Amino acid sequence: MHRLLRAILTLTALVAATIGLGGPAAAAPSVAELERQIDAAWNKLEPIIEQYDMIHGQLTANRAKVATLNKQLGPLELQIHLSAAGLNDAAATMYMGGQMSRLNALLSAPDPGDFADKMTTLELLAQSERQQIAGVVVMRDKYAADKARLDALVAELAGQDTALAAQKKTIEKQISALQKLRQQVYGSSGAVGKLKPVACPVDYLGGPGGTAAKKACSLIGKPYIWGAAGPSGYDCSGLTLTAWKAAGVTLRHYTKWQWEDNKPVSRADLRPGDLVFFFSDLHHMGIYVGGGWMVHAPTTGDFVRMAKIDSAYLPIAGYRRVPV
Repeated sequence: MHRLLRAILTLTALVAATIGLGGPAAAAPSVAELERQIDAAWNKLEPIIEQYDMIHGQLTANRAKVATLNKQLGPLELQIHLSAAGLNDAAATMYMGGQMSRLNALLSAPDPGDFADKMTTLELLAQSERQQIAGVVVMRDKYAADKARLDALVAELAGQDTALAAQKKTIEKQISALQKLRQQVYGSSGAVGKLKPVACPVDYLGGPGGTAAKKACSLIGKPYIWGAAGPSGYDCSGLTLTAWKAAGVTLRHYTKWQWEDNKPVSRADLRPGDLVFFFSDLHHMGIYVGGGWMVHAPTTGDFVRMAKIDSAYLPIAGYRRVPV
């Protein structure tokens, strides 16, 4: 967790230096220089955002597993309790049947040689109930051990989640500064005409992929909001999971998970609904809508928009197809 905090602090300091937060006034940069600063700053911030998505997703999933184990442990504890009560009943039955006198005699016999007989008699006492308890105890202990490991993992993830949350104000300050810079270049209207320069989807395709592509197109104009999956705004992996949710498919909210969970596809075989990934660390992605176009949530201060998948500032890492 300390390593994660150091990484965040280093990146946020680099971003602040890149965009000049708190620095002295300087001459207004050119449009090209402003775009270079925005791209450089965003490429440092977006991996942090995706890291948050990953950790928060893992934390939520493991908390659910702990809750499931708690539900399983309760009945096992009850079964052990009831089985132990059954042993007590068996002992009482033996006593009422007059067999306890023999048992007492064995236990009180002075000859150590009778010890084996004593143990044999005790083992025969409600043997089936003892076996039942042993089986349940093994299962309970396994679940308890699994829960202990999950509890430790949840505690670690919660610490990382809290560390990221603690940096939220700093990140939001940088995002606000980036947004102002972005507005200087692109304006703040978010007009759909600029965001959707051609028909979307470019190529119509039926089935789940077509449904996902149409949903992504319908979200054009929504603002970029980091860590969001709608309805007010989206980040890049939040947009793609929302698009595929419309087709009845669940994707996880993290670019690398969406890369890992889906099947490779070649560029020549791309079709609407396929996922397009960028940069070597896969920190950005979009959804293909045909004709060499995609829909993506590009960066803070921007809006969900169409873009050509071939872009100098978005190096393609590969493509994935969602299995349906």
